[in-house]
Amino acid sequence: MTNLEPASGTRRSFLRASGLGIGALAASPLLAACNNQNQTTAMPRYTGGDPWRRFEGTTINFISENTAPTAAIAANLKPFTELTGVNVQIVNLELTALVQRVALDMASGHAQYQVIYADPYQVLAPYSAGLADLSEFVGADGYPELGHGGLKDFIPTQLNAAGKFVDDEKVFALPYDCPTMIWQYRKDIFDTYGGRMADDLGFDITPGADRTWEEYFQMAEWINGNADEVPYGTGHQAKQHDSLMCDFSNLLWAYGGDYFENGQDVGLLGTKDPGQSLLNQPEAKEAAALYNKLVGIAHPGSRGWDWDGVANALRAEQIAMTPNWHENAAANESVLPGKVGYAPLPKGPKRNAHMYGGCGIGIADNSQGAERGAAFLFLAWATSQDTQLANLKSEAGGGTPTRSSVYELPEVRKAENRPSELPNMLTADAVNFAWQEANIGLRPKIPMWNECDTAIFTGLSQMLAGQGNPEETMDGISDHVDRIVERGWVA
Repeated sequence: MTNLEPASGTRRSFLRASGLGIGALAASPLLAACNNQNQTTAMPRYTGGDPWRRFEGTTINFISENTAPTAAIAANLKPFTELTGVNVQIVNLELTALVQRVALDMASGHAQYQVIYADPYQVLAPYSAGLADLSEFVGADGYPELGHGGLKDFIPTQLNAAGKFVDDEKVFALPYDCPTMIWQYRKDIFDTYGGRMADDLGFDITPGADRTWEEYFQMAEWINGNADEVPYGTGHQAKQHDSLMCDFSNLLWAYGGDYFENGQDVGLLGTKDPGQSLLNQPEAKEAAALYNKLVGIAHPGSRGWDWDGVANALRAEQIAMTPNWHENAAANESVLPGKVGYAPLPKGPKRNAHMYGGCGIGIADNSQGAERGAAFLFLAWATSQDTQLANLKSEAGGGTPTRSSVYELPEVRKAENRPSELPNMLTADAVNFAWQEANIGLRPKIPMWNECDTAIFTGLSQMLAGQGNPEETMDGISDHVDRIVERGWVA
């Protein structure tokens, strides 16, 4: 495995300095040329035999964000090499650096990185023209089957959100990881104080989908003043960062707000023209008001924390509960064994909503010859039931599966309850609820999302710092997002 340091500078400045503006890249003659070239590049002819051995001796490169599944796979590539005879070199980068590298590689004419960690918002939406349509391989003669029902085995909302863009008939990536935000709480503290808290507050305080965000606020405030084990009832990933947008979005959707019209469709399949922003609507302003109030009584470190910061705060016994990515469960259990519970996030006036942060892996469309075919072998293996189970067990990382069939395995079902040898599975009930179409939270899958995201978390951060009230803040963010969308996908 090769590890490279993240490149410095922002994605936009990097592309501009390189002469590869985002809009220019989308229509790049080089990209168009390599797409045409792939249609005629000789692929080794399949003459029968084991399709897994068809590209034996080939070396491919996989560029990935430094995620749990990739850590697990990098620690044990031997099974893939033994199965296929293909060598894989893995480059791990911070996501912004990965996007920069992928953008340049797609315009180069020939892929240096054949397998790409295709973040739906930063890679798939803006660069789908540079990713291969996997129908070229899935079910085609000379390639192994995906197994266990093929594409239908992937959790449907994840296949759409992480694998497709605009065209429902094309699949550009296979679901690879699936971090989803759920309610994580100190079970031991709730066991100790639950009776008193319920009596004082006048409602059932059991964490779960029946609680409301207003009740969550009251519970956090009660813990602030009554629990000795932790100084604060809640903590949030409210740093001026993508994490702030993720944290706020759970309330936005729960209160009936959204970023654009038809938000679920824009999140599942995506669009190139989402229309006017809805962030100036009453539902969005109501959500912002409660979020502002909630962070106001949260641990003061919240405004400097991203998802890692708030996860560490829970494990350091600084907070009693937090919304955060479910894949923190394994680390929680290693530090606070048996003390952390997992539940769906609270509901708002409209619904329960849980930010989904999963990504897929795809093939660079300027991959050629045997490298192109070997890349699909890696996709098929890396997302297979056996590999996802091995990742779940890995001490190097792992993540949680994206295939429904893995969750039906007896040893996986057993691990949903303590004592668990697969601690991420302790979140199974919560995430299965979260992944239902009515409960999943999907940010807009649009080519210009990066700029919109920055406008959103910058405005929210200013609100949390007291530089504007929720109504003014959401009006300002909405106007900014509209200008970005009207300008289109440009550098």
